[in-house]
Amino acid sequence: MRAFTCNNCGQLVFFENSLCLRCSTELGFVPSQLDILALDHHGPAQVRRCANAVVAGCNWMLEPGETGPLCRSCRLTRSRPADEDPDGLAAFAKAEAAKRRLLFGLMDLGLPVESGGLQFDLLPSRTAPVVTGHADGLITIDLAESDDARREQRRAELGEPYRTMLGHFRHEVGHYYWPILIERTGELERWRRLFGDERADYDQALQRHYERGPTADWSDRHVSAYATMHPWEDWAETFAHYLHIRDTLQTAAAFGLFVTGPRETGDASLMAAPAEDTGEGSFRAVIGDWLPLTYALNAVNRSLGRDDLYPFALAPAVIDKLSFVHDRVRAGRLVAGGG
Repeated sequence: MRAFTCNNCGQLVFFENSLCLRCSTELGFVPSQLDILALDHHGPAQVRRCANAVVAGCNWMLEPGETGPLCRSCRLTRSRPADEDPDGLAAFAKAEAAKRRLLFGLMDLGLPVESGGLQFDLLPSRTAPVVTGHADGLITIDLAESDDARREQRRAELGEPYRTMLGHFRHEVGHYYWPILIERTGELERWRRLFGDERADYDQALQRHYERGPTADWSDRHVSAYATMHPWEDWAETFAHYLHIRDTLQTAAAFGLFVTGPRETGDASLMAAPAEDTGEGSFRAVIGDWLPLTYALNAVNRSLGRDDLYPFALAPAVIDKLSFVHDRVRAGRLVAGGG
């Protein structure tokens, strides 16, 4: 995520801000510019707020030529809780906030978002079963995952090191991009050599995973235990992890974070100066910044008596998969006209 400022007074603002807390200037996110802008004489003309500004806390703007009441992000949501469901709407607002972060990252990477039929059902499971997943471009999210206590309980029950609403979105959108970046591009055989044969029966693989769990050495080849379940899940978990890495490195660069490591060791491997755009070269440069940054972030968390902020270890085989994702994302960006 980039760093944003109020272009009226220069105050740092968050991606979610609709108002500058220093000068009270109204702000809005303008998708075509991927920026938060003041909605006065400093900002673009003829933009208007999304109709979900209140119900979903949406700060995205509609630009000239856009019709209807909803912004580019909110238009992708097909189903949501009813207006008479205040608890569902509160969870919906949290989910939409995570979705906007997802979409910013995808648009910033230059990946196609609106041209491939991507849609979202964001539904509460209190009254009817909701299964988080993806099918033919439709991503369904159980809004119960917006409840921190419930999500942490599920994380602990499943032995997961990480579980967030944004993580769910990134994982499911990985499924959405699989046919776009792999199946339709002539890269399927290369993908199978890394991730496995997706023609393996999915239901049997799911049952086997929950009955037996992963093998003891799963971390030698997979980014998470769930990634061992089926090649499709391995891809989705790896794709999501790639988005985590790119977004966090962009944030580190935007705020000028520079990791030097303990001076007395002289260990160059602990040095990292994340670049504004880490995506133009090979993945080697990306991982070269990522590993020392995570070392530092984990050290900061431990100083606060917390668990590691980044509770993952990336084996060489996992880095190879992440590198493949990096190459496919760059190719998808070029195809989509992103540069």
